[in-house]
Amino acid sequence: MGTLTKLTAGGQVTLPKEIRIKTNMQPGDFVEVKLDEEGRIVLTPKKLVDASQAYFWTEEWQRGEHKADEDIKAGRVKRFESAGDAVRYLEDKV
Repeated sequence: MGTLTKLTAGGQVTLPKEIRIKTNMQPGDFVEVKLDEEGRIVLTPKKLVDASQAYFWTEEWQRGEHKADEDIKAGRVKRFESAGDAVRYLEDKV
């Protein structure tokens, strides 16, 4: 069962502290409000992303991030002491 909260005359609702903590919501954050098929109000926390960083959240980029994470977990990575060492390694592979 959820926590009971009250709608103010101005149409505002206070989200319970435990919900704000679990969703990492801070004052000023945005919330998407939708009505579902059963007539329930659904609130979804949203974070705004600067346009210069939007590429990171594209489906294609996120697929690459997930693949990189899998490679790291599986040990399919190589670390170098310097950029020069990395370039020499790549040149030797050609």
